[in-house]
Amino acid sequence: MKAEYINPFLEAARTVIEQVANVRPATGQLGIKDVKFIEKYIWIQIGMTGQMEGDIVFGLHEEVALKMVSAMMGGFLITELDEMSRSAISELGNMISGNASTMLFNQGVRVDITPPKLLHSAAVAGFQAKKALTIPLIMEGIGELDIQVLIA
Repeated sequence: MKAEYINPFLEAARTVIEQVANVRPATGQLGIKDVKFIEKYIWIQIGMTGQMEGDIVFGLHEEVALKMVSAMMGGFLITELDEMSRSAISELGNMISGNASTMLFNQGVRVDITPPKLLHSAAVAGFQAKKALTIPLIMEGIGELDIQVLIA
């Protein structure tokens, strides 16, 4: 697994989050860890096909998701993960992945992304714990978003 796979997603996430939530995320420590589902977490899964096969998974605590959606809505307080807020957080993952796939294309790597899947539980998703290249983004006043790259 190559660390450069995560760079376009990291760069895209920082740019998109700054645009939609008006906060500049700080980068945490890059590492490899087992991706496991955690209670009260939301997972946005985006599949990749083409020259890179695998998944990008964005993980964030439900409270962080609510704060993020509130920031995306111009500061309007969102207090529950209803259909609109789930759609907004899914679109965040889609925008990040779309920007990253454009960056990869410009580097000569052709990839297509799947529509985002919003997951709340490992059982529902049929998700199996596996190793991923991971990096957290720390957003002041909002919380942490984990970017996890699972490339086959």
